[in-house]
Amino acid sequence: MTINLFLVLLGTCLLSAILTPLVRRFSLKVGAVDHPNARRINKVDMPSGGGLAIFLTFVIATLLILPLISKDYTYPWWREPYQVYILPVVIGALVIVVTGYLDDIFELKPLPKLLGIVIAATIVWAFTDFRFDSFKFPFGGPLIHFNPLVTCFLTILWIVAITNAINLIDGLDGLVSGVSIISLVTMAIVSYFFLPKADLFLTLTILVMVAAIAGFFPYNYHPASIYLGDTGALFIGFMIGVLSLQGLKNSTAVAVVTPVIILGVPILDTVVAIIRRTLSGQKFYEPDKLHLHHRLLSMGFSHRGAVWMVYAIAFIFSLIALLLNVSSRFGGVLLIFGLLFALEIFIEGLGI
Repeated sequence: MTINLFLVLLGTCLLSAILTPLVRRFSLKVGAVDHPNARRINKVDMPSGGGLAIFLTFVIATLLILPLISKDYTYPWWREPYQVYILPVVIGALVIVVTGYLDDIFELKPLPKLLGIVIAATIVWAFTDFRFDSFKFPFGGPLIHFNPLVTCFLTILWIVAITNAINLIDGLDGLVSGVSIISLVTMAIVSYFFLPKADLFLTLTILVMVAAIAGFFPYNYHPASIYLGDTGALFIGFMIGVLSLQGLKNSTAVAVVTPVIILGVPILDTVVAIIRRTLSGQKFYEPDKLHLHHRLLSMGFSHRGAVWMVYAIAFIFSLIALLLNVSSRFGGVLLIFGLLFALEIFIEGLGI
């Protein structure tokens, strides 16, 4: 099983690396190109929509390759346990990718993009077990089970929020790819070792996502030859939002807090951006150039330096999330309060 899994992940990574140049040519042909403007970093036209390569790799790996190592042979192909588990997620992701690629070509308005994400999230809620149906309040609070209507609302809200949060930090070469790899690897470790009910399918799916992004990463790292585009940022955000739901619905406080901390960089940047824009009289969804990576560049960091600084912050969040899972309750409380205090100093010092 271990050797087979290693070969699947290696094959997934290589497939992504092979598909990325093909997707680059396709993007140039259909006009999925980022043109320079006041908000963008690039000074020349850049092919976008590179997330299509990650999505195609993920689909091939999960629907064709990965089932080979989890095959039951009791059922026909479409009723294999893993196929039943992953197929609705893939269908939801397809809606996301179509929405993102159309945006990369035609620059859709916010409402159609939001509608695509909501439709994809609704598919996940309706046809999978990835649902926000319960919540354990930290530090000894009660476990609350939600009714179906509240479950539907919270599931869609979480997926939409995380999808957009990942999309918001997509401003530098390799930023989303690297941060996502760090976050997903941490999620895989937590799902396998620390969740009360270890879900092997969840861990396998997360690792396949990591391998698919890793194959794309060399093309996206500075100086990038292709951008993720909304295709990639929305797809990666959607998958992280869906896969992190298993922690939020758990019966232990640590499992609930863990995915929030793992996703600390995009959540922090999004929450601070909403507060900043609201206080300054802007609409909260209007873009600005005061995101974390923008501030690092304005402070004198090079492109790669700013990216590596955000990687380091994401790694610190992930390390705290792992420490939280092996700490006592008192130690966990200290970690949370220490993190909040450090974030306050960080936000004020950086001026985001």
